[in-house]
Amino acid sequence: MMAEKAGVPVIWSDEHIIVIDKPAGLLAIPDGYDPAAPHVKAVLSPHYEPLWIVHRLDRYTSGVMVLARSTSAHRQLNTQFQERQVKKTYIALVMGDPDWDCKVVDSPLRENVGRRHRTFVNQQNGKPSITRLRVLDRFGSYCLIEASPETGRRHQIRAHLSAEGFPIAGDSLYGSKPEILRSDNFPGELPSGEPLLNRPGLHARSIDLEHPVTHKRSLFEAPYPRDIMLVLDILRGRSHPDLS
Repeated sequence: MMAEKAGVPVIWSDEHIIVIDKPAGLLAIPDGYDPAAPHVKAVLSPHYEPLWIVHRLDRYTSGVMVLARSTSAHRQLNTQFQERQVKKTYIALVMGDPDWDCKVVDSPLRENVGRRHRTFVNQQNGKPSITRLRVLDRFGSYCLIEASPETGRRHQIRAHLSAEGFPIAGDSLYGSKPEILRSDNFPGELPSGEPLLNRPGLHARSIDLEHPVTHKRSLFEAPYPRDIMLVLDILRGRSHPDLS
């Protein structure tokens, strides 16, 4: 069982790094529009001071996130990310049923487009962006996909899946229809009108990197979160866990 600090599950910690399972809804970095909003460093610093942010997850993406606890660890981890030596794996519940089992999306992305700051495929002005996709399970109108980004663009997985015609369930910013994932469509599972997934169904499942001090290659994993497991159980026809 993982330890927990201030409501954040801790997968691993030592004097050099801390690896957490970031809950959906918690900001990875401070919000420029709402500085008082809780974020990872503010929540964990009282227990693990000092801390340096190494990489980010979207606010409503859950899962594995690594932080450095020294300037030297921060510098070494930054180098790994910049040189693409870190392997990140996500799981995404998407709308639709692709006619492929594996696919490499090699489509340049342009970030922060328009008032909603979305990321779009742009062949002329986008930055090189590669995401490897693999189908894990199929449910007819939904599909569970493993996504491994080789580059680190903002909203990369969300934008690539949307561009391929398979937006992440619950991700209205990139074309999903969240009303489909409501209990009305699954009679008897939850009170009528209750959302099954009220955020994009994206979870950072694992991260594989070299420890900045021991140099040991390490794989850290975060279990599927409760909300995504609920939806998967229902789609697979299993009884859902007790929600009380």
